[in-house]
Amino acid sequence: MTETSATPQKQGAAVKPLVSIENVHKFFGDHHVLQGIDLQVNPGEVSVIIGPSGSGKSTLLRCINLLETISAGRIYVHDALIGYRERNGRLHDLSSKQIANQRREIGMVFQRFNLFPHKTALQNVIEAPTQVKHQSKTAAKLKAHELLEMVGLSDRANYYPAQLSGGQQQRVAIARALAMEPELMLFDEPTSALDPELVGDVLEVMKNLAKSGMTMIVVTHEIGFAREVGDTLTFMDAGQVVESGNPREIIANPQHHRTQEFLSRVL
Repeated sequence: MTETSATPQKQGAAVKPLVSIENVHKFFGDHHVLQGIDLQVNPGEVSVIIGPSGSGKSTLLRCINLLETISAGRIYVHDALIGYRERNGRLHDLSSKQIANQRREIGMVFQRFNLFPHKTALQNVIEAPTQVKHQSKTAAKLKAHELLEMVGLSDRANYYPAQLSGGQQQRVAIARALAMEPELMLFDEPTSALDPELVGDVLEVMKNLAKSGMTMIVVTHEIGFAREVGDTLTFMDAGQVVESGNPREIIANPQHHRTQEFLSRVL
């Protein structure tokens, strides 16, 4: 079912993937949500995933970030097997502490912002560094102010989520994820809950993050973002990778009829 075109690499030479997803399956009861997913993301790449609702895109991100356990296959981030250790060919669950340590290296931004409503923007950003990494509040606040400035919200540090627009809340959520200094950022349709006029500011932050060299996996319906920023584009349908390759080539000339149908509806 899979059709693949050439995948660009920023360095122009073979590099070791930061993320390797190998034959991953996921069941929810009898529902086979992910059906043998293979995907690789090199350091510094922006990997964009598109597809209809229910195709397994968000579930795949949640598996990478250990919010869901896979039913079969393997996921590696920087050669570390996610969620398990392998011994004599058998997989054994990691402890909760080991899973937490792995999750620290992976930032995730959700459709809904999930900010603490009783904490200011600044307090939201410093929460994980102080509680999980045990940074001093002074160091965490210094970094938080830098991140809020980076996302264009330096003047909103002391605002509560209810005092911020949806787009501003999502930018705080991005700053919060970055505060843990992750090696990988996952974005699960980060603009889908926003009013159209607020989408641009969030996408601009993501574009700048991509320019900085952050490795990103982005589930989105923003085809313009995929075309402009993506290094690879993957189209998923019914739990499978249907087509993957250069975003500009796939968007201009999709090879699979399902990709053609999907793009004809969203472009």
